[in-house]
Amino acid sequence: MTNPRVRITDEKLLSDNWYVLKRYTFDYQQANGEWTTQQREAYDRGNGATILLHNPAADMVILTRQFRLPTYVNGNDSGMLIETCAGLLDDDHPDDAIRREMEEETGYQISAVERVMEAYMSPGSVTERLFFYLAEYSADTTRQTGGGIDEEDIDVLELPFTDALRMITTGEIMDGKTIMLLYHLRLRQLAN
Repeated sequence: MTNPRVRITDEKLLSDNWYVLKRYTFDYQQANGEWTTQQREAYDRGNGATILLHNPAADMVILTRQFRLPTYVNGNDSGMLIETCAGLLDDDHPDDAIRREMEEETGYQISAVERVMEAYMSPGSVTERLFFYLAEYSADTTRQTGGGIDEEDIDVLELPFTDALRMITTGEIMDGKTIMLLYHLRLRQLAN
């Protein structure tokens, strides 16, 4: 943290039940040179990675479906969300973490993953930086059971890529990271 226009003056732990929620008090120098004192809360759940698996020969993609409580309490009647495979880094390098998550959630074992971007998904309140990946699979790709670990209950979906794109428009896919990766793949196809 080296921005000379920001001076953190207080940091208060509000919760460390699931992840860490802190309230920061800081002085911020505005563009006109005036200093203001502000407070913000930041939720630190760790950094994560997400991957879209694509079978170019069949033009199919692998997505997951699972219950997401925050969507349920905010208008998603079933709480089920279709999304790309994702998970926290857990102190691993992003490349290693996404391979682990991919195998746990989808069952696919793919060593060649391509990092395509990084993004802060909700920078107004969450510290998480997300690493985005693409990988190719085929009918011959080694696959175990998948479905998640511990209390995860994950359905693995193989869909035509065009259907996944249509599902964004119909609202069947509403997850931001998934939309970003599907559109990234589509733009890549259009460029080739």
